[in-house]
Amino acid sequence: MNYPEFVKLVDVGPRDGLQNEKQTVPAAIKVGLVHRLQDAGLKHIEVTSFVSPKWVPQMADNAEVMAGLQRRSDVQYAVLTPNLKGFEAAVLTQPDEIVVFGAASEAFSQRNINCSIEESIERFREVVTAARAANIHVRGAISCTVGCPYEGEIAPASVAKVTGLMKDIGVQHVGVADTIGVGTPLKVQRAMEAALQHYDLNDVSGHFHDTYGQALANTLACLEMGVWQFDTSVAGLGGCPYAKGATGNVATEDVVYMLHGMGINTGIDLDGLIDAGQFISEHLGRPSGSRVARALLVKRSV
Repeated sequence: MNYPEFVKLVDVGPRDGLQNEKQTVPAAIKVGLVHRLQDAGLKHIEVTSFVSPKWVPQMADNAEVMAGLQRRSDVQYAVLTPNLKGFEAAVLTQPDEIVVFGAASEAFSQRNINCSIEESIERFREVVTAARAANIHVRGAISCTVGCPYEGEIAPASVAKVTGLMKDIGVQHVGVADTIGVGTPLKVQRAMEAALQHYDLNDVSGHFHDTYGQALANTLACLEMGVWQFDTSVAGLGGCPYAKGATGNVATEDVVYMLHGMGINTGIDLDGLIDAGQFISEHLGRPSGSRVARALLVKRSV
């Protein structure tokens, strides 16, 4: 296998990981988590989202969190913006990247953002245009690329369709997401192949949830295709409010351990990453969702 020599990980823990927490996580804790992630070597971090606090109250402190960051010139700070109003608030905080999100499932799009797939893409058109005019990179996230809690299995043709729509409005990079974690390696490869009909290999990434314990296998399957960028979440934080039973994103620690064991460079210090995961897990009052972190923390204590 010609695996990539280097893999870039985008830690989505501060945003995707924390957005559904019932307990309010103070802005200072979120900032502290971002700082610990960049100290561990993460170069791309999804920090927060500029959405209505009515729908996602956990992200109501978005501007405060962005203002509290001690930024590094070699780190990209991303924020999610669902519409032009969100973008206009976000741009004041000087993000390096904005993220727009669509779905490969019509039913999921209706339940998640109350409009069809094509309507959602049209909503994003003005956001993408404004971002690119401001020289801000635009990444697109595509939910439910292999399975949907309402429709069941998703055909690769649906992934190709929404990927093509994102390309048409100027989205520069797309993430292929298994939002509910039902994907298995060949299904994930087919979804990724559909995205690659419209995007270069350097402009796609994988985003896998671990509901059925398949996230590492799905990551490996995409590595075999040459995919070298992935979203992960420190301590396995996260879930999806519109997908009951969907557990967190694959833990950054687990992916780093696998990659380093394969001789693939990430630029990330695993010990520092475990410290970051322990910091947020202790605040949340529960063990880390990373198996690697739990195993190595036991070894530390011996």
